Amino acid sequence: MLFFKLNIISSKTKKGGLTTSKKTIMKEALDWTIHIAIAILLAVLIVNFVAQVTVVQGSSMENTLSEKDRLLIEKLSVRFGKINRGDIVTVNDPDGDDGIYLRNSPIIKRVIGIEGDLVEIRDGNVFVNGEILEEDYIRGDETYPIRDEFSNVKVPEGYVYVIGDNRIFGQSSDSREFGPVKTEYIGGKAVLRFFPFSRISLLRD
Repeated sequence: MLFFKLNIISSKTKKGGLTTSKKTIMKEALDWTIHIAIAILLAVLIVNFVAQVTVVQGSSMENTLSEKDRLLIEKLSVRFGKINRGDIVTVNDPDGDDGIYLRNSPIIKRVIGIEGDLVEIRDGNVFVNGEILEEDYIRGDETYPIRDEFSNVKVPEGYVYVIGDNRIFGQSSDSREFGPVKTEYIGGKAVLRFFPFSRISLLRD
């Protein structure tokens, strides 16, 4: 009789232990799921609103940037309208509203003029508000206009004028071809090249 009772107690203990183990596993799985969901949400928020990594395509920004350079793009400042001359920015016009039908978007260019600036492309140089722009970063000796209508432009409110650093004719499609672009189409600013490791450098003053 005593042996039978002990068997019942032992059986109940095993059953209770199994139930407790299942509950523990389910709780841990739920905890992991919640943590993973939070991590994914944070990653999405960071990519959309704070920063992201991009890979340079093409040669339009040589000699400053080369194809396959990995860049860190900072997004916060452009959301607050802080875009300055000399910033290297990503540009995307998904609807072609400004006539920019980008095959490899976003593109990356340098801001030459901000709203209110008079940008002129003449005599092989770039002039901003009547002053010649000193550009020790470009590839090529001279800057040529592409379309006459955009070679002498006062940048409208809410727009910027962007040009690639590679000024060899035909190497960069930029505001000389399609005019100023809306600031709302500026995705972010390139702040750091982190690959290749031999060329790690900050891209802002």
